[in-house]
Amino acid sequence: MTRILIAGYQHETNTFAPSLADWAAFQSGEAFPAYVRGQALIDQMTGVNIPVGGFIDAARREGWQLVPSAWAGATPSSYVTQDAFERICSAILEDVRAALVQGLDGVYLDLHGAAVAENADDSEGELIARIRAVVGPQVPIVASLDLHANVTARMLQLSDGLVAYRTYPHIDMAETGERAAILLREHLRAGGKRPMQARRLPFLIPLNAQSTWMSPAKDLYDEMIALASQTGCMLSFCMGFPASDFDECGPVVWGHGPQAESAVQRLFERVAEPGQWRPDVLPAREAVTQALATAEVSAAPVVMADTQDNPGAGGDSNTTGMLHALLQQGAGQRWPGQVAVGLVYDPAAARMAHEAGVGASLQLALGKAVPTFTGEPSDPPLQGRFTVRALGPEYCELKGPMMTGMKAHIGPCACLEIDGVLIAVASGKCQMLDRELFRAVGIHPEQMKLLVVKSSNHFRADFTPMASRVLVAKAAGPMAADPGDLPWKKLSPNTRTRP
Repeated sequence: MTRILIAGYQHETNTFAPSLADWAAFQSGEAFPAYVRGQALIDQMTGVNIPVGGFIDAARREGWQLVPSAWAGATPSSYVTQDAFERICSAILEDVRAALVQGLDGVYLDLHGAAVAENADDSEGELIARIRAVVGPQVPIVASLDLHANVTARMLQLSDGLVAYRTYPHIDMAETGERAAILLREHLRAGGKRPMQARRLPFLIPLNAQSTWMSPAKDLYDEMIALASQTGCMLSFCMGFPASDFDECGPVVWGHGPQAESAVQRLFERVAEPGQWRPDVLPAREAVTQALATAEVSAAPVVMADTQDNPGAGGDSNTTGMLHALLQQGAGQRWPGQVAVGLVYDPAAARMAHEAGVGASLQLALGKAVPTFTGEPSDPPLQGRFTVRALGPEYCELKGPMMTGMKAHIGPCACLEIDGVLIAVASGKCQMLDRELFRAVGIHPEQMKLLVVKSSNHFRADFTPMASRVLVAKAAGPMAADPGDLPWKKLSPNTRTRP
């Protein structure tokens, strides 16, 4: 029976962010499944919309025997600590060596592709290199990648196949794991690596321009899928994570197959026109002003993305710029109980709410002023008297299109109200990508007039269908909406920071 080892390492590293990803972050997982090793990997990941879940399903259809190793994921933040990276690598390499004793036909890795460790800028490339050194040149290594992967030459050279998500918000994660299984199956049948070609774009693409729910990305990915079907190539386009300060940060197009050279060139010519990648982002106060005007005449909620404090891109989900903007313009007084913000990461406030109970009044300084990429701190904590409106559980099962079936660990959580504004406060960092995260503390998104979500784009999958309008707001925070604002030090001089 064909024996395939499976493992995972997921982290999106914003090297300009304030908080490191230490071993405790991977053990907790928060918005990711917590660290797991051995048979528990298969037991917990089967049926979940993440890549390894899709690969497991495909492998079972192929009749492969799976050898589960370790799977580690942590909420996006700054560098992965050397200690955490070495623990993860050591566990996977130990299992690879043990599997080789009984025979090993392939390795599948569920990777993000934009993880930067303190001791390895290209940490996925380093992991692949260490595995390659153990298994030798004959055992194929394939990996699935996030659409925001910063794909390096080393990753492409040392692997036998890479394939990336085609959606942002990422609703095709399990499907991408299945595509990785197809790459591995084709390698095993052919007895060798398929032809591969890759092209790197000479500029960074802002995160807010990358949504595949909108043009240009939607149209370009549709064209890529059609081109892949026409040519028989497995094509991928990673738009990159534009906040990882190392030399190979940036977008890459690549493909596997006999016609890879021509197919990749055709796709590169379509995606490399820079003018199409400039996003529409509003200052915080202007976003609130426009949202108020729209909400006056619309029954459905207006959704505003607090993009520069997105915990899915390295923010800590605790800045207060959008809260101050809402209160200064009287949003909660205009529609009491119909204006909501979430998730705000403040474990102390959540603990106080649980100790006080529903209906209690608390004097708090909510949120935090954090260092930002400009060198200036974000807005000050929100001082005032808050009412505890509801309490919530530590875990929230996600039911929207992203990560369906996963239980996010948000810790003790609560709904606090001040001047008519409802705030979903959590003890764990989790991007607001699912309406269930609001419902966990008694906030029903469909009944709101205004919603502020700590997210850049993942929220669109579950929130856009119910929204009258979606705005992207730029309040002070650690994740730059414009990568040209960041103080780059290691980026290749051949890569422009703006399209």
